Amino acid sequence: MRHVISAQVENRFGVLAHIAGLFAARGYNIESLAVGPTHDPSISRMTIVVTGSDRVLEQVNKQLNKLIDVIRVQDLTAEEHVERELVLLRVKSNPKTRGEIAQIAELFDARIVDVRPGAITLMIADTQDRITALTEMVRPYGIHELVRSGSLALART
Repeated sequence: MRHVISAQVENRFGVLAHIAGLFAARGYNIESLAVGPTHDPSISRMTIVVTGSDRVLEQVNKQLNKLIDVIRVQDLTAEEHVERELVLLRVKSNPKTRGEIAQIAELFDARIVDVRPGAITLMIADTQDRITALTEMVRPYGIHELVRSGSLALART
């Protein structure tokens, strides 16, 4: 099962490595990991997406809560939450196809952030499903490069 874990941690050197190591020690591959400071610069929020059994993830959550630098851990999987991912996507284009690509971008509320003679770069912040759909729509034009931020999530409380 896919799990979305949100952890508030002290914004200190080595915390990210320590937490990533905890997941690795349990044999979990982290699907995505996004970290950044919160409104309080001394605290960072980590959004960790992993796939694994509920039982073992429960153990990992308990161990995370025991770490000194961890302030709060929340498994958002079963809770109502908002989840988004940021993607930059560079697509091959020419004057003939540029308009078609712009129309596809508009359908998905993606923004054009750069235009070069042979490529157009799109930015989208959305769900994984919509990002996948956009990617499949522009794939026939040729994808030069794609970069994903990893999921960000907040509980809907």
